[in-house]
Order: sequence, then structure tokens, then C-alpha cells
Amino acid sequence: MSGLLSSLSQSASALNAQSLGLQIAGRNLANVSNSNYAEETIVTSDHGAGVSATVQQVRDSLLDQQVMREVGLTASLTAQNNINTQTQAAFGENIGSTSATASTTTATGSGLGDALSTFFNGFQALAANPTDTGARQTLLQNATTLTQTFNTTDSQLAQVQTDINTQLTGDTGSVNNLLTSIANLNTQINRAEFNSPGSAVDLRDQRQADLEQLAGKMSVETAPSAGSATEVDVYVRDASGQPVDLVTGGSVTNPVNFNGTQVTAGASATPIALAGGEMQGLITVRDGTLQTLRNQLDSLAGQLATSVNSAYNPGGANGNFFQVTAGSEAGTLTVNPALTPTNLVASADGTPGDNTIATAVANLATQSFSTAAGDQIDGTFTQNYAGVVSSLGGTVAATAANLQDQTSIQAVITQQRSSVSGVSLDQEMTSVMQYERAYQASSRVISTIDAMLDTVINTMS
Repeated sequence: MSGLLSSLSQSASALNAQSLGLQIAGRNLANVSNSNYAEETIVTSDHGAGVSATVQQVRDSLLDQQVMREVGLTASLTAQNNINTQTQAAFGENIGSTSATASTTTATGSGLGDALSTFFNGFQALAANPTDTGARQTLLQNATTLTQTFNTTDSQLAQVQTDINTQLTGDTGSVNNLLTSIANLNTQINRAEFNSPGSAVDLRDQRQADLEQLAGKMSVETAPSAGSATEVDVYVRDASGQPVDLVTGGSVTNPVNFNGTQVTAGASATPIALAGGEMQGLITVRDGTLQTLRNQLDSLAGQLATSVNSAYNPGGANGNFFQVTAGSEAGTLTVNPALTPTNLVASADGTPGDNTIATAVANLATQSFSTAAGDQIDGTFTQNYAGVVSSLGGTVAATAANLQDQTSIQAVITQQRSSVSGVSLDQEMTSVMQYERAYQASSRVISTIDAMLDTVINTMS
């Protein structure tokens, strides 16, 4: 009889193992489309007195790290691409490019390029009819439109930079919340797996999802915690490549900060060398593309003011045509408020019909400048601006192309991980049938043993 009772116990443990297998297969099927879910399996062992079963995940830590890296690179390029769209709008130009090369880039619209041409055309019209009041009024209106276009373009670019800083501040808060969540999950996983390593599968899924979300904000690296194999440490690199810990075990050791210029970590405000993530993309555009454009516009506005003032006021008696503040030329360029259609001069001595000054300013439209000769720009005004727009178009096209390529790379790496840890619908359906049949077999064994015990008991009585 003791043998029957032992067999009954073993069969019951087998029944429990098959029941757990059915539950896990059901969970896998329910998460077949969940990218944050890693396939779960049961591991059984026969210890003589019965069968024990534990749940484990199918994960590849190397592929998880690769996915995090690709997520960060994609997020960086996505942020750059989005800001590029806003930058094009700030220029007021329809910038198109069929490739990433500047030679295929075109710009059309009613932006700064048209305003420059219209301004010089106004002086050409004044040179043709120096005494025409209408030509004088139109010239001043065109000049005002040109300066306002410079001012507005620079202001909009500056606003995009300000918006980026605001977004970086918000991202910093999100990063710190994720770091706190990861630290808390470390603690929960450590407790849950104290006697059953690898069993806290839901918590591990959540932690990996947080890590990938964190990578989308800023590039991070992970390593098994020295204090516990179930926990992960999170760290970044400083400018010299040295690790800066963010999460150690169950604690956030160095929260992330944004000081308005750069991202730092900890109370020591150690600058972080970002290699990916949305924050890195935003800073790249803010300090690269946007600031370069503003500097180029400052140079263009500064050269315009210097050249026009020299031609309009050769002897110093007429007063300058433009006023500008050095260092912020595009944002401060204005027409001299003292100028009116009445006192606007077309010649040095005001002789009726003399157009020497108007002609000199109009000729600036075709004058070529050179930075090698001490000028602020290269080429003519329209050529220089076309170069600025062409460079922007090339940057926009290159970023869009890189984003497309990076998206494909991330998809490949994600698919590789899915082939390892993702759920296979066919495999899980097969597992369901296997566990069902095994469950039925264990049930029949138990029923048979029950009938035998009943016979033994009744015979003894």
C-alpha cells in the first residue's frame, strides 16, 4: 500500500507540473505580439519523490544590450529629424533634396532669399529713377521686410533651441523616474528570487522594458550587480570614457541633471558623454545644426550691414542705412529709423538725376566676397544664402536617410532577439497539446491508483 501512496504522490506532482506548463503556454500565447515579453518555459526535475517544476525566461543578455543600443541610436536620429522639420519651417523656405548631397538641394518660397533679391531690386529701381517718391517708399518697405525676415528667422531658430532645452529638462525628469523604477525592480526581483533564481519573470520583463525606454532617452550600459546576480547596475560614461554609476543594486546613486547646457550626473555634476538617445539627438541639433545656422545668418547680416553702409554713406555725411549689434547681427539688424522717403539719398551731393549711391548699393548684389580677404562671407549675398540653405537641405536629407537605415537595423536586431526569446505561435500550440495529453495521462494514472487503493482497502476490510 505504501508503494501505491508513493506512486500517487509522484503522479500528483507530475499533474501539478503539467498544469503549470499549460498556464505558461497560455501566458506565452497571450503575449505573442508583446515585444516586451520574453518567452517562458518550465524546467522540470525528478527528485525521486516526485516532479518539481520552475518557470524560467528565454533571454539573451547580449541581444538585450544590442537592442538597447539600437533603440538609443534610432531615438537620437528621430529627435534630430523632428527638429530639422521645425528648422525648415523657421527658414520660410521649401527645402527639397533628392539625396543627401548639397548639389541636389533646392530652396523656393518667400523667405530670406527673396527678401535679399527684392531689397537690391529696390535700389536698382531707385538708381533708374532717383527722384521717384514711390521708388523711395518701396525701397524702405523692402529694406524693412528684409530686416524683419532676418530678425524673425533668427528668433524662430532661437525659439527652437529654447524648446529643446525645455524638452531636455522634461527628459531629465523621465530619466530619473526610470532609474528609480529600475532600482525598485532590482530590489523586488532580488527578494522574489531569493529561493528561486530566475522565477520573477514578470518583474524581469518590466525591468527590461524600463531599460529600453531609458535607452530611448539617453545611452546607458548595464552590468550584473556585484552585490546580487539578480540585480543590474546602470551606468554611463563621462568625457574621458570612465563609468559613472546611475543605479547600483536597489539604489539610484547618481541622479541625472540638466544645467541648461549639458547633461550631468550626481551631486558632483559630472558631464555625461551621450552616445545615443533622444537627449543626445536634441543636443546635437541644438549645438550643431541650429547654432551653425544662426552663426551663418549673423555673418550674412553683418556683411550686408557693413557693405550697404559703406556704399550708402561713403563720406560719413549721410548716416548709415542699417543699424546692427555685433555678435547678434541677424537678430538686431534694422533700418536706420531716421531714414524717410524724403531724406533717403541716391547720390552723394543730392544732384537731381544723380544715382551714384543707389547704383553702388545695387551693384553689391553681384559683388563677390571672400573670408580669406577679411570679409564675413564667401560669394555674393544670394550665393552665400543659397549655400546656407543647401547645407541645411543636405543635413536634412542625410539625417532622414540615416534614420531610415537605422530603423531597418533596429528591426533586424529586434527580430534576431524575437527569434530567441519571442513567442512562436506554432510552438506554443504544440506545447499546449503536449501538456494537455500529459495532464490527461497523469490524471488517468491517479484514477487508476485511486481504484487500486479502493480495492486494497475494501479487501482488507
